[in-house]
Amino acid sequence: MQSPTSGQAELPKDWRVVREVSFIWMTSMASMPPRSPSEHPSEPLALPRLVDEEAEAFVAEAIAELGRSQIPFLIAGTFAVSAHTGISRPTKDLDVFCKPGDYTRILNHFKALGYAVEIEDDRWLGKVFKGKSFFDVIFSSPNGTMMVTDAWFANALLTEIGASTCAIVAPTELVWSKTFIQLRHRYDGADVAHLILKAHDRIDWARLLGYMEAHWEVLLIHLLNFRWIYPSERDKVPLWLMDELLSRLAAQRDLPLPLTKICRGRMYSRPDYDIDVKEWGFADVGGDSDISAETEDTES
Repeated sequence: MQSPTSGQAELPKDWRVVREVSFIWMTSMASMPPRSPSEHPSEPLALPRLVDEEAEAFVAEAIAELGRSQIPFLIAGTFAVSAHTGISRPTKDLDVFCKPGDYTRILNHFKALGYAVEIEDDRWLGKVFKGKSFFDVIFSSPNGTMMVTDAWFANALLTEIGASTCAIVAPTELVWSKTFIQLRHRYDGADVAHLILKAHDRIDWARLLGYMEAHWEVLLIHLLNFRWIYPSERDKVPLWLMDELLSRLAAQRDLPLPLTKICRGRMYSRPDYDIDVKEWGFADVGGDSDISAETEDTES
């Protein structure tokens, strides 16, 4: 039987098998020491088009200096999407991912070299500037669901960007990093669909399910979106995964509604779902909610 990490793998309709695969992966990764990416760099399918020569020089200089710093980092964002899909599109900046403990080290390293640095949001994002050019230093997501860990580095891919060899985020983690980016002014669903289309055989589907275990509906939404966009390419997503997610949906359908009136849309975008919390009576994603009061109102 093929491993469920293969893009074409199929498992019998035994949900315990699927859950055991996911559990075994998560527990093994928790105890596994980080390994280095492949020592043989691969050529990216494409690179993005930087907006001008100044941006090109800045990105080349930033990547080279990150390598000299010897602080572990990964290239993500548009550079990683281009490398994995072959799509070359304009970009003005660079996304650098690192572990939470290293983001201040990266900022301090560049500050010591005379760059301007900024902590935009201590929960996930810092920035390094030189003139109008900058790169983002990212170690988590705004909603706290995605933390960069050793597993990201264990599965990273070496590639050549200009004169530098560096590690880029693997397709599995790249998909995960984009699933919650669904704002009115920015939606990364097209990136997710293109990654599935072009890198499905390099996505570790069991690992992706492990990452999104608590938010499996978000994963299902993206997979259904992919099936609708590319009806002739539905086989790019393994059947065992679709069966598992749909079985969860069926099990959920037969249960009573949650007692807590919550709006998880705030995990996509806080401003877009602001009215739900402030005016429509939904609880925010984090913090306590007064379930007892809601129950009393219902019983009175």
